[in-house]
Amino acid sequence: MSERRQKFWGWGYEDQAPTREQQEKIAMLLSARYRISGIEIVEPPRLDEISLRAPRLAPPSTLAHLCSTSPYDRAAHTYGKAFRDVVRALQRDFSSPPDAVAFPRSEDDVRALLDWCGEARAAAIPYGGGSSVVGGVEARIGDEYRGAVSIDLRHLDSVLEIDRTSRAARIQAGVLGPALEDHLRPHRLTLRHFPQSFEFSSLGGWIATRSGGHFATLYTHIDDFVESLRVVTPSGALESRRLPGSGAGPSPDRLFIGSEGTLGIITEAWMRLQDRPTLRANASVTFTDFRQGAQAVRAIGQAGLYPSNCRLLDPGEALTAGAGSGDEAVLVLAFESADHPLDAWMQRTLECCRDHGGKVPEGAGKTRTDDASSREGAAGAWR
Repeated sequence: MSERRQKFWGWGYEDQAPTREQQEKIAMLLSARYRISGIEIVEPPRLDEISLRAPRLAPPSTLAHLCSTSPYDRAAHTYGKAFRDVVRALQRDFSSPPDAVAFPRSEDDVRALLDWCGEARAAAIPYGGGSSVVGGVEARIGDEYRGAVSIDLRHLDSVLEIDRTSRAARIQAGVLGPALEDHLRPHRLTLRHFPQSFEFSSLGGWIATRSGGHFATLYTHIDDFVESLRVVTPSGALESRRLPGSGAGPSPDRLFIGSEGTLGIITEAWMRLQDRPTLRANASVTFTDFRQGAQAVRAIGQAGLYPSNCRLLDPGEALTAGAGSGDEAVLVLAFESADHPLDAWMQRTLECCRDHGGKVPEGAGKTRTDDASSREGAAGAWR
């Protein structure tokens, strides 16, 4: 069975694409909303339309089995997924591809690749899921280097250990979000970290970019979940101690969390987990004025209620997500637990919304078991 491939020019898999009819409807919607005429639908690029410069370096024979210089791999590792990245790809501009793409299968492979890059004066670019929106995976290296090697960690994708007592797991950095949750589900555990790039981003990428996610009002960024890290640097491997908490000097983890891969390649981490929630309470509240919604969010935050989800959509975003008519702002709220009913927390949160002009549907926010009915209405549509 062949591996499902991602598009080399943008989000998603190659077998995922809107039909021409759907594209035309989207163009009409954009034209009406932004009063733009003559929107052009650009066909995505094909590999045979892309001109890639010849590789400027070649791996040694000992590493050749880990490396690829195929047009697809080089094109797919040229950009991240920011709007400007997709625009450049649609313009067929692939002027700065990596010279090679490496796919290590072990930490020893990562170390050997970094040694080669150092000897060859090649820039080593860590690559998780490729969802960077800040240019972090681009081979823009100037004249200091002879070339660039993108080091793709997709094969370092296992959960190596699970400590059920401490609710923690030792996880390799290349695992993507959905696969990680699949590994943890049989143990009734979850990392509960859902950045917008969840489907196509990796644990190592989350840590290296200090990502934030949905369901993150209390545990906002990935560093809230990191117990310890293992990192391979050009000078050797570094592993921080796995501790519940320590006040003994600077935290080495903080050196690498958010470092964007500039200091080393994260290969694995011990991560704090949570029990999978079985009880949920959801509600969506509308506001005629976005500022009233913002005031309600501030009141909820300052009350220390910490809903699992607290997302204020402006009218345009609500319309696009199918969560509103486009005339009102929508506040999406959710509480969840693996232990206790949530009615008291939700009702106090809805009081904060009413205090600031929010319209709360009758019967909203009741605790329900974890099934499809718990995600109805605007909250379910947005999620």
